[in-house]
Amino acid sequence: MHRIVVLGGGESGVGAAVLAAKQGYDVFVSDAGAVKPPYRQALIERGIAFEEDGHTIEKILSADEIVKSPGIPDKAPVIQEVIARKIPIISEIELAGRYSGGSKMICITGSNGKTTTTSLTYHIFKEAGLDVGLAGNIGESLALQVAESPHQYYVIELSSFQLDNMYDFRADVAVLLNITPDHLDRYHYDFQEYAASKFRIIRNQTPDDAFIYWNGDPVIEAGVAKFSPKASLYPFAESFSPEIKGYISDSKIIIETKKGTFMMERELLSLKGKHNLYNSLAAGIAAKVMDIRNERIRASLSDFSGVEHRLEMVARVRGVDYINDSKATNVNSCWYALQSVNTPLVLILGGTDKGNDYTEIEDLVCQKARALIFLGVDNSKLHSFFDGKVAAIEDARSMDEAVNKAYRLAVKGDTVLLSPCCASFDLFQNYEDRGRQFKEFVRKL
Repeated sequence: MHRIVVLGGGESGVGAAVLAAKQGYDVFVSDAGAVKPPYRQALIERGIAFEEDGHTIEKILSADEIVKSPGIPDKAPVIQEVIARKIPIISEIELAGRYSGGSKMICITGSNGKTTTTSLTYHIFKEAGLDVGLAGNIGESLALQVAESPHQYYVIELSSFQLDNMYDFRADVAVLLNITPDHLDRYHYDFQEYAASKFRIIRNQTPDDAFIYWNGDPVIEAGVAKFSPKASLYPFAESFSPEIKGYISDSKIIIETKKGTFMMERELLSLKGKHNLYNSLAAGIAAKVMDIRNERIRASLSDFSGVEHRLEMVARVRGVDYINDSKATNVNSCWYALQSVNTPLVLILGGTDKGNDYTEIEDLVCQKARALIFLGVDNSKLHSFFDGKVAAIEDARSMDEAVNKAYRLAVKGDTVLLSPCCASFDLFQNYEDRGRQFKEFVRKL
């Protein structure tokens, strides 16, 4: 019997295990850490063998195929052993794609904006009355949905880590929002390797499929020339040129597809800021390509309420706005946040650095920041870059300390912005935990 070993017992891994077991495979799940109670319960209920708090290497190397959870890097010793044995490694998404039948896959990636765009696209499809699932980095595991609650459409947020182990999977609609340096620690600090990973989203596409991308990104432009997508191309940009399929003209959004033309007033978009204009264009094109009616697209683009931890207004305290942008785990994402705020700032930065180059935000920080608060275990890299460039710089070792220092430093009319540029794992469980703590301590002020 074909043996599948799943590495990682979280949302992705357990979903893959459930689907593999349903397909009749011999399945074993192995996690280096503790399996959380709901996932443990799911495995026990379905009679799926698993281990936690360590890997039994003999059991893993007996696999015919490995499904690797996206959080496990290739440099992990267990993965190195698997690679040495030449055992095929796939992602949960690749496995799910094998058994998804005729479901349409709308797949979204990019260094920034993918959660917002995925959530907005899902909102449009759901409000249009389509049978749609939300999967990938957000929502439920795609494999679990394919196994136990299949849908006609899936809107899937894909990270580079998920794309890395996808081979035969095909996106009916692929969206590539932007490519900026991120996760370079997982790509040998080679930006071109990371960019090539993002372009795996167009793998296996045919002329019947759609590739939607931002035309203003030189890295994407170079990638389109290099990888020659076979899909129908739907580039979007802020202004019109002959090849552009989504753009702004006379304060109107215009989208042109084989299914017809869509138009709406830009001011009616619920999401504000240039980055959200691009997110709205990408989602609108994806919906129009799938032949959703114009009135449904228009209604959903105007009533979508946004994503938690992404430029989320928390409160106004004594004339100071507090904005939670904890999802900004890279420098470019913070750049978008800085662009969107038009008041003096107290900016909270820091966490686990992933090879960041802060030059990209230097000018905006110097223009807008009254003070910086470095929230992390090791802030030495931030200090070496920013010391002497902003009048007030302080360190914090907890969110409570960071919020209270921001409260003391900010004056009426300012904005306190949590937009860390870094991963959260030094002081927090994840970026959601970091964002929730920020909101909790702001509300206690």
